[in-house]
Amino acid sequence: MKTLDYLHLNASVINNVVVGLKQLLADYQVFYTNLRGFHWNIKGHGFFVLHGKFEELYNDTAEKVDELAERILMLGGEPENRFSEYLKVAHVKEVSNVSCGDEALGNILDTYGYLIAEERKLLSLASEAGDEATVALMSDYLKEQEKLVWMLVAYSTCDCKK
Repeated sequence: MKTLDYLHLNASVINNVVVGLKQLLADYQVFYTNLRGFHWNIKGHGFFVLHGKFEELYNDTAEKVDELAERILMLGGEPENRFSEYLKVAHVKEVSNVSCGDEALGNILDTYGYLIAEERKLLSLASEAGDEATVALMSDYLKEQEKLVWMLVAYSTCDCKK
């Protein structure tokens, strides 16, 4: 018997969910690498705040990478593990040589905007497939990321001059 038999999920119906999870995995892997670069290279007056925040973000992203890969396996798929393949399919693009906090935050916010849109699509696909565990996973990501985006926007638009 296959895992899906025990999960009571139809392999042909769940295939679109697996495809979406694989896309998200590739995007998160590239995002993780971008976050590491921001963490290493950040300079300027926001260094102390941003250096720590970027570390927090890449650790969270690494955890999501693992969750996504494991979910793909649970649904009968095989997660990609080659970075060369991620780069071929990821919509999140590599960035380098970013040391300015505003530029890094702009990239991070743009990436979360993209990820949130993709997670909403995947949540809908999973719901149609009766895959409540993936629905819950995407819902958890969305709840966390919406708050994070709000906080990052508040941080990046603060004008303390009076």
